Amino acid sequence: MTSASPPPPSGATTDDKHPFAAFGLLSRPGTDAFWAAARTPVSVPADGGGWLTLFLWRGSEAVLDFESWSPPVPLRRWGSTDCWYAEVRMPARLRVTYRVLAGGAAHADPCNPVGAGGERSIAATPDAPPQPHWPALGPDDVLPLPRTRLRWNSGRLGGRRTVRVHPVGGGGPVVLLLDGDDWLYLHPAMTAFDAAFDAGDMPPVTLVFVPAKDREAEFGCRPELWEAVRDELLPLVAESGVVADPDRLVVAGQSLGGLSALYAALEFPELVSRIACQSGSFWWAPGAMESADPLGGAVGGAIAGRLRRDAHLSRLRCAFDVGEHEASMLPHCELTETLTERSGATVRVSRSASAHDRAGWRQALLRDVAWALG
Repeated sequence: MTSASPPPPSGATTDDKHPFAAFGLLSRPGTDAFWAAARTPVSVPADGGGWLTLFLWRGSEAVLDFESWSPPVPLRRWGSTDCWYAEVRMPARLRVTYRVLAGGAAHADPCNPVGAGGERSIAATPDAPPQPHWPALGPDDVLPLPRTRLRWNSGRLGGRRTVRVHPVGGGGPVVLLLDGDDWLYLHPAMTAFDAAFDAGDMPPVTLVFVPAKDREAEFGCRPELWEAVRDELLPLVAESGVVADPDRLVVAGQSLGGLSALYAALEFPELVSRIACQSGSFWWAPGAMESADPLGGAVGGAIAGRLRRDAHLSRLRCAFDVGEHEASMLPHCELTETLTERSGATVRVSRSASAHDRAGWRQALLRDVAWALG
């Protein structure tokens, strides 16, 4: 993943060549002028296609830890300076979350103004599509939280959880955001939905941020979560003044959450008829999580089997999205998309410039929720 640029000799001068000049950093590495100009990652076209992207870190030995797309990449030191770097080959059209592991802790990239929570940053190649409604928040920025907070003591699922509720444009159809804490504390969905409404790209909706306590247990193909949503959560939300119309309710989920959203549409059609599903874990089958290769089983997993058995989905509007760099996920998603449409659903299919990563899913989330509402 990293290039083989040799370190300079000790006592290098400003005239000595260094690889950073190709990325627009002309000052001597490690100097105050160099660090004042360091705004990375920055990409240049790579030989043979794609991009060569420079990452910088100031201080001690460190490793770049990418979400899903790549194995960890060690950074190299430039001579005896405090400058550590990696030149990472990236494909065309990629947006990826990463963090810097150094000193036994995880850090956001201080050279990158685009963050995702306090310990993560987002890199995007120059050809990655824009995400216009998502603000660039740094690691020290505090994300706004919805004012309405509900305590959900679930008898079916067990435990207590905090559910946040936010009206967009004055409120409208209920949108259940699975893995809601991620959309509160890592990616500012509340702000993005408000901006999309202001731009005319989103109808009025009411966001309900649904946290998960045990994703593997709750998002597998089991009825308990959706019984709890129907019998406990939605009545609790109604007590706050927001009544969910089953004909307009949208469920948005990613990964295992996307699997659960489609499962709900199949098994609870009176409750769920509109879903936005990003990178659904359609490889899932009983026992798959414990196998050496969870994605190596039957294509489409348990959901494909269910779709082949008497599935009538004429009421369902279903938006599917998956990262174009998720090679092992694509066969499972493609079969599920085909079988869902054959079962009578109105289906939209798209591909994001990402791997299995919320940084890529978030623009699809806005677009597909709006589409699901018709």
